[in-house]
Amino acid sequence: MGTLDEAIEQPAIEEETDFESVFHRHYDGVFRAVARIVRDAGRAEEIAAETFWRFWRAPKTAHAGNAAGWLYKTAIRLALDDLKREARRLRRETAHTDRLPAPTPEQAHAASEERDRVRLILTSLDPRQAELLLLRHNDLSYAEIATALALNPASIGTLISRAQQAFRREYVKHYGEPNHE
Repeated sequence: MGTLDEAIEQPAIEEETDFESVFHRHYDGVFRAVARIVRDAGRAEEIAAETFWRFWRAPKTAHAGNAAGWLYKTAIRLALDDLKREARRLRRETAHTDRLPAPTPEQAHAASEERDRVRLILTSLDPRQAELLLLRHNDLSYAEIATALALNPASIGTLISRAQQAFRREYVKHYGEPNHE
């Protein structure tokens, strides 16, 4: 028998199913995107969980029709904020030294240092530029990036190019020309 109570309960079940399907569809991708940025699985899980908590708490109009874009944008912003906190902590801890740690001859160590440099440069860029670079690095198409950042799709290529140029200028300013062996 179809009662008013059953009709009222149905939307709540659909909303939960919608959230669950969004969660199951996008969690792995959001987690991987964050993990590439923060390089710590535990922190990446926390940031991914925070992202989905914010998604669940946000009004549906905030992400209507573009859950993936909203999730990636929010996750990347949270990851960048986390990187900035980490960079501040590192600067405080190494404030007594004037230079970066000397690189070792080991190739793995050199690669790790380079990744740290890239992360520090990303934190010094305009947040929109950092978001553009990170979204593109996570294989989002120009259309997906435009949707996620509420930009004109026709301008994405130019904006990414400018972000790459800004990144390069900052990198050269802090570290000199990159060594490509």
